Amino acid sequence: MTHPLHSAVIWLTGPPASGKTTLAAALNTRLRAANLAVLWLDSDDLRPVLMPEAGYDDADRHRFYGAVAHLARRAAEGGCTVLISATASRRAHRAPLRRSVPRFHEVLLTCDPETLRARDPKGLYARADAGELPHLPGATAPYEPPDHPLVILDTGRLSVDAAVARLAEALGLPG
Repeated sequence: MTHPLHSAVIWLTGPPASGKTTLAAALNTRLRAANLAVLWLDSDDLRPVLMPEAGYDDADRHRFYGAVAHLARRAAEGGCTVLISATASRRAHRAPLRRSVPRFHEVLLTCDPETLRARDPKGLYARADAGELPHLPGATAPYEPPDHPLVILDTGRLSVDAAVARLAEALGLPG
């Protein structure tokens, strides 16, 4: 019998600094503990490798997320559980996987704007406020949340452990 998350794709999406990478790291550990073969695709890790010359306008984002979706689909077809931590600010960025992967789960991370700005490790919000980043999702550019996320996690109110526990429960992982 195969695990329900075998060949699944789990996409953690949310505005910058909402905790996608932090939560994905903890979930990756939990998935591996459940003996799943996991491929973790993190946008901060992949962007410099896949598209080092790309910018952050709509066209470049669409190309980048298209590449991420392609890798995720191929890995899921090969039997991996794929974990993606990437903003993917438009529903259209995530739509190809939603249509092509039977076990596709979108997880929405939310957080109040003050907390996002306070925890922002890259200073993106300050740069957006200064007019340096005209394409920052949720600040100077739109962010479109999933229409039907598996779960919504308020990372400003939940600890990492509590958020992973809620997500693991939603995914059907053993406690």
